[in-house]
Amino acid sequence: MTIKTCIFDAYGTLFDVSAAARQAATEPAFAQIADSWATLAQDWRQKQLQYTWLRAVTGAHDDFWQVTQDGLDWAMEAAGLQDQTELRQRLLDLYWELAAYPEVPAMLRALKDAGYETGILSNGSPKMLAGAVESANLGDTLDAVLSVETVGVFKPSARVYDLVGERFGTRKSEVLFVSSNGWDAGCAAGYGFVTAWVNRAGEPIDRLPWRPAHVLTDLQPIPEIAANA
Repeated sequence: MTIKTCIFDAYGTLFDVSAAARQAATEPAFAQIADSWATLAQDWRQKQLQYTWLRAVTGAHDDFWQVTQDGLDWAMEAAGLQDQTELRQRLLDLYWELAAYPEVPAMLRALKDAGYETGILSNGSPKMLAGAVESANLGDTLDAVLSVETVGVFKPSARVYDLVGERFGTRKSEVLFVSSNGWDAGCAAGYGFVTAWVNRAGEPIDRLPWRPAHVLTDLQPIPEIAANA
C-alpha cells in the first residue's frame, strides 16, 4: 500500500477549537469566563458537532458558520451568558483566527518535502477555512482546501469523502485521512481511507463498525505513518 495524499480534518485537528474561548478569557472585558472558559468551549464544540449530524440526517443543511453560531448560543445560555452580546461577538471573531496546534506547520512541511499531496476536508465553509488557513500561515503547505459546501451535506456522508478522489484522482487506499474526531476517523475507515485518529484528550474509542488504523496523541508521527502505511 502506498500513500500519495494526506488529508486532514480542520477544526480540532489542525486548528485548536478551544483557542477562541481561552483567548477571550484572558481579556479583562470578559473576566466572567476566566474560570469557566473550558466548559464553555467544550459545550460549544459538542453542540456544533451535534447540529451537523442532525442537519445531515434530516437534510436541513446550512453552512458551518450558522451551525457554529447556533452551538455558541446554546453553550452561552447553558452558562447563563445569553445576554452577553459583546462576549458572543468576541468569541465569534476569534473563531476566524484559531491557532494551529504547535506541531502542525512542521508536520505539513515534512509531508510536502517528502512529496505527498496535502489537503483539508472539512465541515467548515470556504470563507471560514480560508480565514483559518491564512491566519495560521498554512497556505503554502496545502494543495487543496475542500469544504462540504460543495455537496451540501456534513460528514460523515460518503459524498463528502468522495471529494478527495474527485480532487486528487487517488484511490481510497492511497489516502491517509487524519481527524481529531473518533467518529470521523472511524467512518472514513469504513469508506476505505487509511485513517489516523488524533486523540488529544485520551477519549475511549467510538463504538462503530470501523476503527482507525492509527491512534495518536498529536500529529508529529503523521509523516512516518504515511511513509510506512
